[in-house]
Amino acid sequence: MNGQPGEKLYAAANLLAVLTILYNIAEGVVSVWFGAADETLSLFGFGVDSFVEVISGVGIWHMVRRIRRNGGVTTDKFEQQALRITGRAFYILSAGLALSAGLLLYQGHRPESTFWGIIVSLVSISFMWLLIHYKTKVGKALDSQAILADAACSRMCLSLSLVLLGASAGYELSGFGGFDAVGALLIAWFAFREGRAAFQKAKGLIFCCGGNCGG
Repeated sequence: MNGQPGEKLYAAANLLAVLTILYNIAEGVVSVWFGAADETLSLFGFGVDSFVEVISGVGIWHMVRRIRRNGGVTTDKFEQQALRITGRAFYILSAGLALSAGLLLYQGHRPESTFWGIIVSLVSISFMWLLIHYKTKVGKALDSQAILADAACSRMCLSLSLVLLGASAGYELSGFGGFDAVGALLIAWFAFREGRAAFQKAKGLIFCCGGNCGG
């Protein structure tokens, strides 16, 4: 697609990739800060996940620029390296969260508050919904499976936000500390799936995110 409409669509895809990176940085800082301050493992883990998504986002931004230049869909060395780093980081996060959540369940730990978890998750759900909408729209207009796969990754992030909302709201309503630990375990599971998907994409085996293919 070499005409003016195609250029505008690729410019839009590039902007969406940059916005995703910037948002994940901001979300990671806020989530880790308040997660540590309020001793909320699910929010803290959600924030670390956002930082890992930044690495993935840089690879996607590079991918959009590459496809804009040559129209290829095969990942290059930079993207493969970014995917492998992302995969390892997700595996480490998954293991760390699972062990920490198990310890907190054993200790009967209760967060100071999960108020910020509710706020962050609601903002994230709104922003991710917009990203999914526009990435899917641009991906279909360009007939780009790579951009549609990126939209699928945003769906995974939306699912994570829903997990955080459920865990945070559950604790605020009930005062049962297990909600936070279970939320962290679910985030660990999603992180594991994202890590596995990153390694599969690096090998060119799949074009989706965590098995969640968008169309």
